[in-house]
Amino acid sequence: MFLLLPFDSLIVNLLGISLTVLFTLLLVFIIVPAIFGVSFGIRKLYMKTLLKIFAWATLRMERGAKEKNHQLYKPYTNGIIAKDPTSLEEEIKEIRRSGSSKALDNTPEFELSDIFYFCRKGMETIMDDEVTKRFSAEELESWNLLSRTNYNFQYISLRLTVLWGLGVLIRYCFLLPLRIALAFTGISLLVVGTTVVGYLPNGRFKEFLSKHVHLMCYRICVRALTAIITYHDRENRPRNGGICVANHTSPIDVIILASDGYYAMVGQVHGGLMGVIQRAMVKACPHIWFERSEVKDRHLVAKRLTEHVRDKSKLPILIFPEGTCINNTSVMMFKKGSFEIGATVYPVAIKYDPQFGDAFWNSSKYGMVTYLLRMMTSWAIVCSVWYLPPMTREADEDAVQFANRVKSAIARQGGLVDLLWDGGLKREKVKDTFKEEQQKLYSKMIVGNHEDRSRS
Repeated sequence: MFLLLPFDSLIVNLLGISLTVLFTLLLVFIIVPAIFGVSFGIRKLYMKTLLKIFAWATLRMERGAKEKNHQLYKPYTNGIIAKDPTSLEEEIKEIRRSGSSKALDNTPEFELSDIFYFCRKGMETIMDDEVTKRFSAEELESWNLLSRTNYNFQYISLRLTVLWGLGVLIRYCFLLPLRIALAFTGISLLVVGTTVVGYLPNGRFKEFLSKHVHLMCYRICVRALTAIITYHDRENRPRNGGICVANHTSPIDVIILASDGYYAMVGQVHGGLMGVIQRAMVKACPHIWFERSEVKDRHLVAKRLTEHVRDKSKLPILIFPEGTCINNTSVMMFKKGSFEIGATVYPVAIKYDPQFGDAFWNSSKYGMVTYLLRMMTSWAIVCSVWYLPPMTREADEDAVQFANRVKSAIARQGGLVDLLWDGGLKREKVKDTFKEEQQKLYSKMIVGNHEDRSRS
């Protein structure tokens, strides 16, 4: 029979006491407040402390760079390199106005020097186009002690390096295990809770339990990311029988919104752990899951969505019309499908604060496991959510125009750049129709509009 020595027994007892204390603290300060949707203000105090440390580290880095005559790279406040908001047509008119006396009659006329202008614009577009830079992480003006977020960082001083190393230990040795434990707790409760609720007969009691099980589990998962979320204009939150549309930066957008509201999700059926979660969730709530073959059938998708929104007792549908994740600086083209079915649309704008961690998922570069590891080893996920007033399609408006109007409202509220490009260009080639539009624009600038010239 194996016997423990007194010293070994003491270690086992201390380990057991430590685990008990840790679990108790976890239950009292994180899980229970998440269940009731309250906060003790610990995360906000944590955020304020981090901001002070970041400010000191940035000043120290800038001072060290000046001492060593290193040039600091300063991005714009929105995390991208912005160009002057002038069109090609305005630029070439300005060139002609400053370089030729023929500009006095405002008649477009081709000049040999125009070739150099178009060559330069073509090279600029290849080097720094509007689409590609929306799928790379935005760089920060300041350093947040994460070496992946600012190109300016290099060895400056021993104190700064020690501070960075201490941050690595805190994030990987303390925060990461804690967050994994919370995520496991939230997902386990979601699977077990929705499965149990699914066996209850349909009615108000089942709907009440399902709502609170979903909210409780999503709030625990939010704590697993140390997410600090500020919700604005909650009186505009989506209502039953409508469609909630939002810009898309990260897979956690779903958790961010679902921790403050009760939605019917739309998505493709998955296998593995995700499939287990989906099958459990649909037992308690009328989510809309599509098989891989069904996703490509636009008419089938539209039919199921229409049937759902016609029933005003059913939950609002949560949809991300961009169809892919954009890097928190812009909003790209909304697919028109969800705007064709005639339902009330509830726009939502989501904007993350990249100072504490980059929430953008570049799915072409990182797998889901790697992405989640980067998220869980960041300092925190801080974001703002704005619920905009509901919008309906006007009589003289087609689905594309309605989608663009909703997109513009979201971009305006979230301080994002409103782009017409399709986010699908992340993986696909440019459509011929887009090329033809640009060719027509170039032709008009070079030879002019013949109809206008004939009228004059």
